Amino acid sequence: MIKKQLTILTPIFLFSIFFAQKKKDGLDKEKLIQELSDNACKCADSISLLNRNKSDILKDVHHCIDEQTGGLQMGILFGSVETLERNAPVVNGKKQIALNFDTNKDSKQYIESYNELERYLMKNCASVKNIAVVSETNDEGFSDDKEAMNFYHTGRELTEKKDWKGAIENYEKAVKKDPKFIYAWDALGINYRRNEEFDKAVSAYETSLKLDPKGKMALQNIPIVYIYKKEFQKAIDSYMDLDKVYPGDPEVYYGIGNVYFNGLKNDEKGLDYLCKAYRIYNNQKSPYRSDAESMIASIYKSMKEKGKTEKFKEILKNNNIGSE
Repeated sequence: MIKKQLTILTPIFLFSIFFAQKKKDGLDKEKLIQELSDNACKCADSISLLNRNKSDILKDVHHCIDEQTGGLQMGILFGSVETLERNAPVVNGKKQIALNFDTNKDSKQYIESYNELERYLMKNCASVKNIAVVSETNDEGFSDDKEAMNFYHTGRELTEKKDWKGAIENYEKAVKKDPKFIYAWDALGINYRRNEEFDKAVSAYETSLKLDPKGKMALQNIPIVYIYKKEFQKAIDSYMDLDKVYPGDPEVYYGIGNVYFNGLKNDEKGLDYLCKAYRIYNNQKSPYRSDAESMIASIYKSMKEKGKTEKFKEILKNNNIGSE
């Protein structure tokens, strides 16, 4: 039984292709996810980022993924036909198979399919990854100095080529031309850290914060430098500094959860913080939800090996997250 008829032709066409493939070779779920994610990525490529509210941009990303989610739901249903057929009741000499396509966006079926596509996009779609970064930035950190901006853009090009030293040279020239160029200071911090010049990285971020005490890029990245330095308590303290400026921000919980799990090897505290991050990301429909999901899965593996699956489920329950 299908709850509602589909009205989108392209996903139906894909269903037919993959159902036919299923009959011959078995459903290739990964290929279906790739096909649908590529469609969502092309949609994200067309999203305008200029002079727009960040929440509206994220809504557009959600729409791009939502358009393909039904395709994955139905593909998975078709993929289960063979199993259902083996156990189906016989009526008038024919087996009766019920396919339940749930269009409710709060349903487990929809959420699981949506999340699978989102996880793939966060790993493989440049547009979605870029939008996730843009949604975390403000629009006031650039420079009015043309030469400084030229150095900045050259620095970005070299960063993309992983030429950290070359990028640093250009960002240093940018801030020399315009000492109030916030984004250049932030970029310097990132590239100093990549070049393992950790003290210089912290200094660059601190300069950025003097110019903009609410600078999220600097506040988020200072604790990351301390994680690289294995100064885990300083990392936690820095995340708490972020929380003072942006109370309830999921990056605080995600970051502290990461420190406890990967740095301090405390699975339970790490899980509790990551569950909090996951719930906020989920409510925001943020693509970063997939990062929290991935780390929670790693914690599950660790706790399972230690015979602590019940404790894992308890922490999820305390955070109102299902453990099915």
